[in-house]
Amino acid sequence: MEKSSVKTETPAAAGFRMPAEWERHEATWLGWPHNTTDWPGKFAAIPWVFGEMARKIAAGESLRIIVESARHESSARNVLTKAGADISRVRFYRFPTNRGWTRDMGPMFVKNAAGEKRIVNFRFNAWAKYPDWQKDARVHSRAARALGVKLFQPVIGESRFVLEGGSIDVNGRGTLLTTEECLLDQTTQARNPGRSREEIEQALRESLGVTNVLWLGKGIAGDDTHGHVDDITRFVKPGTIVAASEPDGSDVNHAPLSENLERLSGMRLEDGSKPEVIRLPMPSPLFFNGMRIPASYANFYIANAAVIVPTFNDPHDRTALGILSELFKDRPVVGIHAVDLVWGFGTLHCLTQQEPG
Repeated sequence: MEKSSVKTETPAAAGFRMPAEWERHEATWLGWPHNTTDWPGKFAAIPWVFGEMARKIAAGESLRIIVESARHESSARNVLTKAGADISRVRFYRFPTNRGWTRDMGPMFVKNAAGEKRIVNFRFNAWAKYPDWQKDARVHSRAARALGVKLFQPVIGESRFVLEGGSIDVNGRGTLLTTEECLLDQTTQARNPGRSREEIEQALRESLGVTNVLWLGKGIAGDDTHGHVDDITRFVKPGTIVAASEPDGSDVNHAPLSENLERLSGMRLEDGSKPEVIRLPMPSPLFFNGMRIPASYANFYIANAAVIVPTFNDPHDRTALGILSELFKDRPVVGIHAVDLVWGFGTLHCLTQQEPG
């Protein structure tokens, strides 16, 4: 557990908060893929999925793409150009990384009422699972230097606070969604071992400017993050939540997703009101090489110009896109083929991180 030697001012005390994802972005951060072990046997297809993501995102905002080297940047430029992305909106940053899951290791931003933004330098330890995280753990500070913005140093007790972006979702008004499986686990993938629910809630309030923490139970089968909320339940408006639902009682996801829906029915938002909860279907179980992988429509990303949604050549694709289209009237909802992408145990939301305007 990495110790923090100095107790610094918290984002909440300084008047900063994490905006909702649908609030206006200045840019989206992406880590261009390079670690072939994340997609064994399928890596060749992955840059082209990134190209399609970039094409949709760059239509409405800048793209900040993390690359390993000049050669890596050249390869990315080639793919982006062929995919038809607006290359004039792309800026490359040569930061060494272990992987490209930018939601979790990339810069997480807060901003204040005057529009000033800062990066919250959460500690990253590869989901308390993998040994190679040291390069990823420095991306927050590298991004802050590159942008010329200040860093907050969040702590829990006397230690640095470990948190990944995929483990939380906010409505921008004070309420945060997370799961007990991810943030309270003490045995399998303990991010902040020995810390209580109350301590973690306090650290979330201090570091993200939230006032209300809603706890779901477990995530979905195949998720190697051990319960990230961005695969199951998301805010789409300040008072509206979409939640993954699996009606098939024989599916391993039926029980945990049903329990989460039951919990949501009794929850309240920061103002005491009851959230509107809309069920989002799950795709049919997806396996590769005999392994269940975490395919979910809830892993969508809300960009300025579009909501991009992972699709899986599944009959439920159309239903999920239709539900989300009804909820996002101010921007198109578009599907991006993610059958190859999800072999890396994540899709569109896991790979993106928004920088507020």
